[in-house]
Amino acid sequence: MNLIVAKEHFSENVVMLEIEAPRIAKSRRAGHFVIVRVGEKGERIPLTIAGSNLEKGTITLVAQRVGVSSSKLTDLNVGDYVTDVVGPLGQATKIEKQEGAVLCCGGGVGVAPLLPIIQAHKAAGNRVISVLAARTKDLIILEDEVRKSSDEVIIMTDDGSYGEKGVVTVGMEKAMESEKISEAVVIGPPIMMKFASLCTKKYNVPTVVSLNTVMVDGTGMCGACRVTVGGKTKFVCVDGPEFDAHQVDFDEMLKRMGGYKTQEVEAFERYKASK
Repeated sequence: MNLIVAKEHFSENVVMLEIEAPRIAKSRRAGHFVIVRVGEKGERIPLTIAGSNLEKGTITLVAQRVGVSSSKLTDLNVGDYVTDVVGPLGQATKIEKQEGAVLCCGGGVGVAPLLPIIQAHKAAGNRVISVLAARTKDLIILEDEVRKSSDEVIIMTDDGSYGEKGVVTVGMEKAMESEKISEAVVIGPPIMMKFASLCTKKYNVPTVVSLNTVMVDGTGMCGACRVTVGGKTKFVCVDGPEFDAHQVDFDEMLKRMGGYKTQEVEAFERYKASK
């Protein structure tokens, strides 16, 4: 059982939770994730660790309400307990000193797992250009924290309500055309990562994406999170979550992630009706 010590609403459906997990806080690195469970019969939810506080022994998670399990998590309040928090899991981000700038691109709640990577690249002495993208101004999260560790920040909104009007690739191209980019890191919705990866491929910029597929056990045994990377089967929970974006079969991944869509919608409707 892990105690929730702080909660903040970024928007109606996006919540930040600070949870007591001293061992995870001590050992986690940028790119690591945890699997959380609410209730003894709850489903397991993979969430990348957005931050930690060693003095308090806490980790920070950002969750978006999209279905039953995520709703149960985001409905919890300070003083409540998360049944299980298991981690840190996955492979940590490889951080190296780069000759050119590192382009860090986050879409929606993808900015949360991107933040520790931005911080790690800045600590390594890299020039960091961050692109934050969302549908509208209210969905841009963690802007102040990103600015603290970025040399330049480009904000894109679909409706033009904040920053520049356009999708994430517009901001990415602006950066890639203005200076040398040695590496790009992209985290967000799968369809966004697909097109962002096509964009960087056009500019021959090596790119890493962090995948958040369906997971069950988080140890590589169940195979639910499998993806095809470079023509080979990989398991996101143990081989990832980060992969070479230009080698990921996004179309296959998108198809697999939509395999339970009907059941998920039906379950969510039943959950809302029971409230």
